[in-house]
Order: sequence, then C-alpha cells, then structure tokens
Amino acid sequence: MCELLALSCSRKARMTFALGVLAAHGAASGRTRDGWGAAFYDDNDVALFREPAAAGDSPLIRFLQTQAPGTKLAISHIRRATRGAVSLPNTQPFAREVAGRMHVFAHNGDLPGIEQSATLALDRYRPIGTTDSEHAFCALLERMHGLWASASASPPVEMRLAVVAGFAADLRRLGPANFLYADGDALFAHGHRRIQSTGVVEPPGLHLLLRQCPDADESIHASGLSVAPGFREASLIASVPLTDDKWRPLVEGEIVVVSAGRVVAGRMP
Repeated sequence: MCELLALSCSRKARMTFALGVLAAHGAASGRTRDGWGAAFYDDNDVALFREPAAAGDSPLIRFLQTQAPGTKLAISHIRRATRGAVSLPNTQPFAREVAGRMHVFAHNGDLPGIEQSATLALDRYRPIGTTDSEHAFCALLERMHGLWASASASPPVEMRLAVVAGFAADLRRLGPANFLYADGDALFAHGHRRIQSTGVVEPPGLHLLLRQCPDADESIHASGLSVAPGFREASLIASVPLTDDKWRPLVEGEIVVVSAGRVVAGRMP
C-alpha cells in the first residue's frame, strides 16, 4: 500500500532524515514505486513537488532532503498504484484552492464504489486524474466549501473536525481510509487499516510522534527533522514509524487535529 508522512511544527523545519527514510520505502525494486509527492506550506500557499516515478531513485528527493523550503506544515506520499495509471495527475498529494488558501490531501487505501456513493458525490470539484483518492478529496472539498465560503477567517476547529469525521465514516464503509488533510491552519489525520508486515489488512493505519524540545542557540536535529533555533513542539504522522522514537499507533477510525506542532483536537470513531 501507499505510505503517508506529515509534519506540523511550531517553527519552520525541514523533514531531512524522515523524508529520506520514506523515500527509501519507495525504491524502484519495492512495492511503492509508482510515484511520490510532497507539499510544503508557506502561510496559505504550498510548494508542491511530485513525480510519477520511484522516490528512492529520485535526484529531486535527494535535493529536497537538504534544500526543501522550511515549513511549519507538510504532507508527503509515496504511491503504489491500485487505481489509475502511473502518471502525474494520479500522483499525490493533491492540492486545490478553497477560499483563498491551498488545501492538501493524501490517502492510503482502496475505496471501491466511491464513484457510485451518494454521500460522496461531486459538483464544484472534479478529479483531474482517475484515482479513487482524488475523488475522495473532491468529495471532502464539496462538504468543506460552504464552511469556508461563509467564514471571514478559519472556521472553528470543531466545525471542521465534524465535517472530516463524517467524511471519514463514509470512506470507512468502502475500504481502508487512512488520510491526511491540511487547510494551511490545521492538519487532520485519520487512521484506519492498512496491509501490515504480516500481509493482513488491520489497524493501525497511522502512527503519531510528538516531540517537545527546549530553545536552542543553533539549529538542531530531532526525530528526522532539521529545526530552526527556538524550536519547541513538533508532530510527525506516518504510516509506519520512521525512527526509533516511541510512535503512538492511532486507534482504528481515530482522527487527530494538529496545529503548530500540538494536538489541538481529536475524535474517536
């Protein structure tokens, strides 16, 4: 299955080692070799890098390990194609503008029948590619549109979480539905089920790592991050633990909301 990685931090950081470890899982000889992408937020906009090729062999990945823009919020994905050709339009993460800010989405799983689902129908937003994952993203934006269009600032986190929770429940009825969704203000992570090393599809679908570090006079490296001086809090979310730290597996159907490196809300199924 595909793999996901996200960062939320109180100060700008680079995903250095963690991004490299994720890319190694996307080697040309492996199972997740069909593309990769990474979205780095800068306020309400994103720098988006994607290739429909193996991450492990990518010179661009090696460049980003040292030269990626510093960011407080990032989402990355490596792909194993199950729906849709190996092509740029089918490469995640996906990004769309809503209410003057970029929204980013990446999914790990399989959602058969999503095109026929009445609760996941499309109107304003349409897929560019042919994946079930992008259809899911467009369906989520359909639900989010009114919330953002009627707000002069970011809608309350609990209102956004309620929309994401309803959306996640509908996805779980179709199949494995691990996803990361960001709106520039907060990161929403939903853990479900994925293929484990045993070959069985079961929880956990995502793991969470929280880090707190004191102020530093110089840049420091922690849990795969290169962090600017004054670093305090960071959260990493990944399909599988990428370091030797104590990552917490998400409960099946759990959603966590992270902002500026801190978990600010959550919901159990």
